Amino acid sequence: MPSPVLIVIAGPAGSGKSTLCDRLVHERPEFSRVVTTTTRAPREGEVHGVHYHFFPPALFRQKIAAGEFLEWAQVHGSLDDRLYGTLQSSVLTPLQQGRDLVMSIDVQGVDSLRRIAPAQPVLRRALTTIFILIDHERLVARMRARAQDHEDEIARRIATADAELREAGKFDFTIDSHTRDEDFTALLAIVAQARARAAASPS
Repeated sequence: MPSPVLIVIAGPAGSGKSTLCDRLVHERPEFSRVVTTTTRAPREGEVHGVHYHFFPPALFRQKIAAGEFLEWAQVHGSLDDRLYGTLQSSVLTPLQQGRDLVMSIDVQGVDSLRRIAPAQPVLRRALTTIFILIDHERLVARMRARAQDHEDEIARRIATADAELREAGKFDFTIDSHTRDEDFTALLAIVAQARARAAASPS
């Protein structure tokens, strides 16, 4: 059985990482999207278990205490209503079953996965990290075009984006964002390299 891959895409809010994940799952049926967990309220149209696992803060912290998260973090400098994380069962089990995965998390989460990977052979072999680069002006325009956040939230996300961009050099690959089709073509090329890396990785 070919070695599975875990494609982890990070980048500023509005960089298009979720769109890339969705398209990869849609056009490459061997991929499943990892559903991550958050304590924020669902946005209009978001469904529990599809877009995120939406947990109340108390349940989220119970699962932290039980060691059920592969990684978790407070995001955008917020309080308990903005916790994000990835359950171990959402990643390790499907990888052990040979399933290819793609997920979108923030740079803190990626850093956590890097630290954990050496102790988890299936994760170490499968993990490939990608950062989406986008210039400041286009990023602000995309955030406002989505019309999902208030201006104070946009300001927080821009401050976070500036910090995230300084982490890009730690990723296995970067995609300099242009059009959706160009970004997806770049992603597919990276997936091919990720498969070769996973196949060559020692067990």
